[in-house]
Order: sequence, then C-alpha cells, then structure tokens
Amino acid sequence: MAENMQDTTIRIGTRGSKLALWQAETVAEKLQAAGFQTELVIISTKGDQVLDKSLAKIGSKGVFTEELEVSLREGLVEIAVHSAKDVQSTIPADLELVAFMEREQVNDVLLSFDPNFKLERESNAIIGTSSTRRRAQLKKFYPNITTAESRGNLQTRLRKLEEKQFDALMLAYAGVKRMGYEDLIVHHFSEDEFVPATGQGSVAIECAKSLEPELKKGLKQALNHTETHVSLLAERAFLRTMEGGCSIPTFALARLTDNGICITGGIISLDGQALLRETLEGPTVTAEEMGEELANIILGQGGDEILKSIRAERGE
Repeated sequence: MAENMQDTTIRIGTRGSKLALWQAETVAEKLQAAGFQTELVIISTKGDQVLDKSLAKIGSKGVFTEELEVSLREGLVEIAVHSAKDVQSTIPADLELVAFMEREQVNDVLLSFDPNFKLERESNAIIGTSSTRRRAQLKKFYPNITTAESRGNLQTRLRKLEEKQFDALMLAYAGVKRMGYEDLIVHHFSEDEFVPATGQGSVAIECAKSLEPELKKGLKQALNHTETHVSLLAERAFLRTMEGGCSIPTFALARLTDNGICITGGIISLDGQALLRETLEGPTVTAEEMGEELANIILGQGGDEILKSIRAERGE
C-alpha cells in the first residue's frame, strides 16, 4: 500500500489548540509511517471563537466540528481530526468516520496547584468545568461542591486555576496526559461512578464519503484501532438513540471482554438528583444494536422525561 501512496499528500484539518495539534501531529506521524505525505491545515471552529458562553448556550451540535466538516466538503482537506467526544451523535450523510485511534485511559481527573488538595464527600471547594455531565455528577456525589464555568483550551483553563478562579479543575485524563500536566493531578475519579462521555480518550478521523475508496482503506489501515472502534460504535449508537449532544449529561462506556462487549450508559438530571444507568453485555457483532437497546431501556425508565426537563429548562 505504502508504495502507491508515496506521492499522496493528506491534508489534515485540525483545530489550533495545543491539544488538537498534538492529536493531528500524532495522526500525521502514523500516516507518514504508512508512506503518506502530510500537511496540517489549522481551522478555527465556533467552539474556539465563542468563549464567553457555555456550550449549552451556543448550541452543542458541531460546535467543535462544523467548520472542519465544511473544509472536507470543499475539498480543502482530506481528513479532519476530532476528539471523539466532541463529534456529534449523527454525522452528515455526505461524511463518515473512517477511523478511531487507540483509546487513552478514559477517566476524569482533578488538577490543582495545591498538592494537598483533597476531594472528600463533604468538600465545599469550587471546581472548574465546562461539561454539563461533570457538573451533574459532582452535584450527585459531592453535593457541597460549587462548579464554575471554565471554557477555553487547557492552557487557558490552567491560567484561570492559577488565578484562583477555582480550587481545582476537572478534565479528561487523556488530555492532561497528552499535554504533560500529570504532576498537577490531585484526584482520579472512578470511571465506574463517574462514567465518562461517549468517545472520551479517543481521536476520531472524519472524511468525505466521496474520498477515493483505496485511499480510505489506506487511511483506515494506518489509523484505526479495532478494539476502540467496536467500543465507540456501541457508545455512539447509545448517544444517537438518546439524541444527546455535548450539552446533554448522558454518558456511556463500552469495553471488550472475553465474551464480547460490555456497555454501561445512562443519563443524569442537571441537578444531579435523578440518575439512570444500566449495563448490557453481548457479542461484539451486535455492538451498535446493544448501544441502541441500552438507550431505549434508559429512555423507557424515565430518561425521556429527564431529557424533556433539561430541554424545557433551556428553552429548547
């Protein structure tokens, strides 16, 4: 495959933050190892430009992906690189997700410049987060915690932390590790209690459906991690059926087991009072069907009412 690809330059669309560039450069390295030439194309998204509003207020659909998708359509780039958790639940019909890269550890962590910071059930600290899921989970398990909005890239959030706008910052471990801030971690949240967002820890590669089939095949061979791909098929089917975006506090985590695949998913109300979660196990070939089934179980248990109340509260 590599010999035929030596003259093929893959233009990689990416956001311009340090973490996004880390992801894009990792993609470029893998493609170069497979014989491709690469070029990074930095594209600013609405989520990068509007930092004075929460994700829920600016609309969660495609907030970090829409401009990258326009570039795919217009043929300005061959692929777009996204944090998998930022990709909307339904992909436009003319585009497709061609690969999911190997997943990092999936849990959430707390960062603080105070090495003695301890999170306990009775803690009344101020924690920075821009995630509705994390806010709701904190309200559920740490009811005395106050949360503060912390939009912006990782370095911007760390500056706010240093300025003592909050006592600690809640983030995905994956981004913290990739940016080299592990020494600031003061608490690891259990992924069993704080089930992460769909796709957390993985990088998704999107392309136009019209991209040449042999090229798509080469991209998938170079970038796709099969175990992660199967897990994310289940998680994204759950998210799609729940009709949840970045601003809806749903969560899902699928893992491969000796017997197939196991997926845990659910939804939590904005005030943290109502929490629904279930787990299903089955063969890997039914990954997507299991994600859909799990979502329908949650919706049938009252998840639809939680969704309605969230949308009513936001005036949607």
